Amino acid sequence: MSEKETTAQAEGRPSWTPPVLRGDRMEAGLRLLELDVRRRLDGLLQGNHLGLVPGPGTEPGEARPYQPGDDVRRMDWAVTARTTVPHIRETVADRELETWLAVDLSPSLDFGTAACEKRDLVVAATAAVAHLTRGGGNRIGAVISTGKDTVRVPARGGLAYARGLIRKVAETPQAPEGTAGDLATLIEQLRRPPRRRGLAVVISDFLGGVNWQRALRGLSARHDLIAIEVLDPRDVDLPEVGTVVLSDPETGRQREVHATPLLRREFAAAAAQHRADVAAAIRRAGAGHLVLRTDSDWVADTVRFVVARKRGWSGGGAA
Repeated sequence: MSEKETTAQAEGRPSWTPPVLRGDRMEAGLRLLELDVRRRLDGLLQGNHLGLVPGPGTEPGEARPYQPGDDVRRMDWAVTARTTVPHIRETVADRELETWLAVDLSPSLDFGTAACEKRDLVVAATAAVAHLTRGGGNRIGAVISTGKDTVRVPARGGLAYARGLIRKVAETPQAPEGTAGDLATLIEQLRRPPRRRGLAVVISDFLGGVNWQRALRGLSARHDLIAIEVLDPRDVDLPEVGTVVLSDPETGRQREVHATPLLRREFAAAAAQHRADVAAAIRRAGAGHLVLRTDSDWVADTVRFVVARKRGWSGGGAA
């Protein structure tokens, strides 16, 4: 039995969940997280960036006929007009990739009813992106916001620096209950000042209004973009437990309700509509959309996303 499996068993949680990254378990948790990311993701991102998580790059390459599922933003109108056949312009992987993360750690992420908290998945997603984009002179930076405080970590390269960034996210103090997050402002932090073209990753639970979609579209206009949505089962469904106290950690308001079958259906319908609205806004921004749940194997979900994204960039369908 591996160290991760032994630790997970001792903590009474499935072995596929992220390790606990709080208090005196921080050091061991970060070590286990790195081992898990390396063991299960190595082999997916070898070679250059073409067709990998960061996308195909930004340097112009050769034109080829359009295929269903290709990104229409890569349409080469000059070649299309000359040949009367739709063509897209392939791109060559950048020699160096700069990745920026917008990390939402507002109070709604300090919650979890399954195998871990959503905050743990945010740290795990940060570790996965750092691992999948490292090497070859690549750099990674982040803007981390709790709603109360915002911290900017400059983009630099190297394994030690990437580890330090993951630690910075994991050690970010929780904001007091009643602190409201502002995802639109956080995303704008990545847009201004303008940065060289690269990869932008927004990690959030995307709860609340979708007033962030304009900022997301603006970010996508310059960068390859991935949105990582972090969810808990209670974000989408109420338990059948009779009377339950619902709390909004970003306003501090609480309400005691009786979880009748009708209320549960209405809650599930409203949650499903919100998730559909989020997915549509992310899709309109031209971003890749990865959903991670506290009751699901986050590495397996990441692998499926990477494989689908590779197919999309190769003309086999959009991710």
